[in-house]
Amino acid sequence: MSDADTDPAATGAELGWRLSTAVVLFHEAVGQRLGLRALDHRALGLIEREGPLTAGALAELTGLTPGAVTGLVDRLSRLGYVRRVPDPADRRRVLVSADTEARPDLADAFTGLSRAMGDLVAKYDDTELAAITDYVTNTIDILYAQTRRLGAPGPTGRTTPHGEGTGAD
Repeated sequence: MSDADTDPAATGAELGWRLSTAVVLFHEAVGQRLGLRALDHRALGLIEREGPLTAGALAELTGLTPGAVTGLVDRLSRLGYVRRVPDPADRRRVLVSADTEARPDLADAFTGLSRAMGDLVAKYDDTELAAITDYVTNTIDILYAQTRRLGAPGPTGRTTPHGEGTGAD
């Protein structure tokens, strides 16, 4: 019997690792269909849901350095998925906005996933769903906090999230 079989923390760590790996691989596959990296695809989703965003806000949400965000926005802009627009509240600032007309059609990528997840959720009663919702919501909060922590400059002034840049970017 392994430690993961008896230790709830080890079981949680193993399940967390497996879940995060599966999610990253899925989004990498979706990104490849769009000619994007998984990070670019997820950032596009953030811009669509939270945007329009300043580059600084996008950096905070993704944990990327400002220089890495510039490269990300450049890639998304070249493909026509986002555009830079003047901030109506401060014309000196630029916002990154999703181009809804250029939004890629991801129905084939997400229809099967949505159906399978709906079938999975249907197996649980309201009490179980409340526990699952609590767990997933708290996991999301932890992941965002850890992303911000990893994106903060360390003692050397370097940041290393996603292998991107230094604090000088």
